[in-house]
Amino acid sequence: MKLVIINYGAGNIKSIQFAFNRLGIDAVLSNNPQEILAADKIIFPGVGEASTAMKKLKESGLDTLIPDLKQPVLGICLGMQLLCNATEEGDTQGLGIFNTTVKRFSNNVKVPQMGWNIIKNLKSDLFTGIKESEYMYLVHSYYAELCAETIATTDYGVNYASALQHKNFFGVQFHPEKSSLAGEKILDNFLKL
Repeated sequence: MKLVIINYGAGNIKSIQFAFNRLGIDAVLSNNPQEILAADKIIFPGVGEASTAMKKLKESGLDTLIPDLKQPVLGICLGMQLLCNATEEGDTQGLGIFNTTVKRFSNNVKVPQMGWNIIKNLKSDLFTGIKESEYMYLVHSYYAELCAETIATTDYGVNYASALQHKNFFGVQFHPEKSSLAGEKILDNFLKL
């Protein structure tokens, strides 16, 4: 299996690569369109600020390539947020895969949300073998609003979409690569989709 992690300069990609190594998969880091198109599965990571990350995607032409991908794609953290219609962070237009908007947490909660929180209302093969109210590791100041494509939710001052799915596109707000055995199981499930 050829797994490509999109390397566009906005991701904590080494920890994702190590997580797949533990599952016996050598993930390729690439921003080469041909290599991405030839992959069986694709990880779209992201750490950092949305408008800067989107600028990097546009500079490399990946903003037009990603929405046309036909193989399973997993957006992680900012990667998931960039797959949404838009985000309040930097007033940024997203790639429009998930029909929802990313908002900033209110000042009524500690921002960023950093640490372990539960995911619930699990609705996808991505969560095979994952129990309801499993803990995942999160670090974020913005959240995707609930929508028809929500496949998991989390509460943090507001009930939000902690995972999304539209056709071959999946997104998780949490970091499965940092979420112990349950996170590793989700990555393994993605490989088996």
